[in-house]
Order: sequence, then structure tokens, then C-alpha cells
Amino acid sequence: MADDRRPDARTSPARPAEFGRWSFWRRWFGQRSERAAARYLRRQGYRILAANISDRLGEIDLLALDPDGATLVVVEVRSTSTADAQKAADSVNYPKQKKLTEAAVRYLARRGLLGVNLRFDVLAIAWPPAQREPTVLHFRQAFEATGRGQMFS
Repeated sequence: MADDRRPDARTSPARPAEFGRWSFWRRWFGQRSERAAARYLRRQGYRILAANISDRLGEIDLLALDPDGATLVVVEVRSTSTADAQKAADSVNYPKQKKLTEAAVRYLARRGLLGVNLRFDVLAIAWPPAQREPTVLHFRQAFEATGRGQMFS
């Protein structure tokens, strides 16, 4: 006997196309924001060393060298299509900080760089539709290393 509560695949509306368009827009908007963040950092004297460093457990948006030349900076880029960049920055909560710390420790361990000076920055980018250039908020030393990685900071 068929379960009447479960929708029939032949009669339920298909949604993959809608989801696909949203995913495409999010990827495009995120990449656009990360390019803007890299441009901003270069103008501030940072040297971009890598972008979108990922492994199966997480991702680092940007890895940069501070203008002082002695500090490696893990940059988390958060963006919004509204004017409220602060809200985007506030979304880097404790679980996200922990994931970033762990991703940084894994990256540094693979490269044999666990003893380097490391800092975590957040770049919040507000890009309202009518604005050609984004508003960028740069939070230097936005958080300390958290979780098991804190012994390396």
C-alpha cells in the first residue's frame, strides 16, 4: 500500500533549476567579493599569497602577508548585497572561527610553518545593488585562534 503523505515523484514540482540558479548567484557573488577583498588588501600593502585554499574539512578565503612582512594573515571574506557590512562581519561566530583556526593549522602543518606569526582578519563587504564599488570593513586581529589551534597562535 502506498503512503499517501509522501509526494509522488511524477506529480511533485521539480526544483533543481531554481536551486541551481541560486547556487550560481551565490558562487558568483562570493567570487566577486573575494576579488574585491584581494584588491582592497593589495592597495593596503598586503601581498596575496593564495586564494580559496581548501581541503575536505574547510576553506581559507585568502592568505596574505601583512605589509610588515613578518605576519601571515588568514582572511575570511564575508559579503552581503545589503548596506549592512557589520551584519556580515558578525556572522563569523565561534564555530566559524574554530573551523578557520583548524584549516589554518592544517595548512601550516602541511607546509612546515607552524612557528610563523599568524593573524585572523575579517573583511566584510557590503555591495548594495545600486553601488558600483563595495564598502569594505577590515577587522584586523578579528579573533584569536580557537580550539586545538590556539596553542600555535
